[in-house]
Amino acid sequence: MHLVTVYAHPVPGAFTASILESFEQAFKEAGHTVDRIDLHAERFDPRFTVEDHEHYYGGPVPPGIGEMHRRVEKADRLAFVFPIYWWGLPAMMHGWIERVFTGGWAFGEEAMDYATQDQPDPLLPSIPTMLLATGATAQPTYSKYGYDEAMYTQLDVGTFAYCGLTDVESHFIYDVEGDAITREQGLCEVPAFARQFMSNEREVRNVKDDHLAHRFGIASR
Repeated sequence: MHLVTVYAHPVPGAFTASILESFEQAFKEAGHTVDRIDLHAERFDPRFTVEDHEHYYGGPVPPGIGEMHRRVEKADRLAFVFPIYWWGLPAMMHGWIERVFTGGWAFGEEAMDYATQDQPDPLLPSIPTMLLATGATAQPTYSKYGYDEAMYTQLDVGTFAYCGLTDVESHFIYDVEGDAITREQGLCEVPAFARQFMSNEREVRNVKDDHLAHRFGIASR
């Protein structure tokens, strides 16, 4: 099994880096291979460029983006490890998705039909995908304001399932700015997340179907 992790944190010794190391180590100990796409270490440019804009309208793939495509295509498991900034992705990771999840690779190149609300066809195979995020705020705050549900809708459904990655699970490590005991408890959960995620017996999800069933009682088209 080959795991590809996409990671975004500017500080090498940050707590989120410990989460990443623990998660990947569980895969390595099970005999699996890991490709870490460390966006800061690789100096990935997250800015959507003129070349990216031209590619969206049929121009060539910008330099470096095709390489990212090939790395993701090798994944049997795909994971995104990041700190939550402003109840969402860090700019570096958001920019990576904007530039790498391109038309003709992640979704159909035809435009959305706004009259029928039909979206372009998703093109990515449903590689099991995990979002593993650290948050400075305690869990009750997320529940009170619905931040966790908003992230689920925006990321799991609106970003990944939109592109075909429907088998998505999200795990938040809350209150990482709390005391050392709180952080250690969160870190101890990570190997179990990894073992469950790599298991061939894990339950296959479809977050788009689940989301629409919850909202309207219907299955996705």
